[in-house]
Amino acid sequence: MTDQLNAAGEFRLFGRTMGKPLSARQQALIDNFLPTIDLPSQGEIDPAGLAADKAACALEIGFGSGEHLIAQAAAHPQSLYVGIEPFLNGVAKTLAAIEHGKVSNIRVHRGDARDVLPRFVDGCFDQIFLLFPDPWHKKRHAKRRFILQSTRDDFARILKPGGRFRVATDVKSYADHAMIEFTGDDRFEWTANSAGDWQIPPADHVRTRYETKNLGDCAPVFMDFIRRS
Repeated sequence: MTDQLNAAGEFRLFGRTMGKPLSARQQALIDNFLPTIDLPSQGEIDPAGLAADKAACALEIGFGSGEHLIAQAAAHPQSLYVGIEPFLNGVAKTLAAIEHGKVSNIRVHRGDARDVLPRFVDGCFDQIFLLFPDPWHKKRHAKRRFILQSTRDDFARILKPGGRFRVATDVKSYADHAMIEFTGDDRFEWTANSAGDWQIPPADHVRTRYETKNLGDCAPVFMDFIRRS
């Protein structure tokens, strides 16, 4: 949803950041619960320092209503999961699900991930997920796509050697875009050996309600890229 730098040198956020008004319960979660699991508001961020007892750290960018993020965290309690999402209603739903499920290995930040990525320390993530991002179909809007050279540089820096970046999309033009961006970068290696490797969901993939809506123009494509040493 984000793209350009404005005159002040900050990223401009495109698209909606809020839907219908929050319920009193949801607003209370934003006001009281979110600050307890949010990322630090200033300075560099070392995820390992936020949960020293965790063996690995993963990041999900644009987690929507949190279904994938929470399922992954619940399935891997030994790891810390960090989620960043600009849409307030999605964050509120995610907080409610985290509280209800008593999932303790998640950190959530509401905002633009591109503002936060530069603050993460080098080599801090074992895995990064970017699932079904806004494809920005029109050519004049292509610069609004999340995958650009600047974010590739951030991914390369914050992924550990051997770390995995996963992008999933059901829009053919975006799949082509992501493939070109990453296969043309020597810092990443595409793991696919056959068509099934990107046509079949990975064994650890968690389907969300958004994915099942089939809003794109092709079957979901899953691409895993490994950060070369």
